[in-house]
Amino acid sequence: MMAYNLRQPPKGLVFHSDRDSQYTRKRYRYGIRASMGDVGACWDNAVVERFFGSLKHDWIFKIAQPTCEHMKKDVAAYMKYYNLVRPYCEW
Repeated sequence: MMAYNLRQPPKGLVFHSDRDSQYTRKRYRYGIRASMGDVGACWDNAVVERFFGSLKHDWIFKIAQPTCEHMKKDVAAYMKYYNLVRPYCEW
């Protein structure tokens, strides 16, 4: 509720989450369209979970984040690094 009131998202916002009860209640959604993975399909969010895990452990926890603006620029730089520079394992 706090995030919704602070950010005042535009109509048509889609929020992707798992199927925990707090995300499925109508009271929670505030007219936001819900997007949820299938029941028991843990791989639905695997790519995103991997990205955010790497973001936190490779970047955010290692570099001071004095302001929100600094963090926004840092996350954008990390996304560029993650997608274009970071080495990937070839199987």
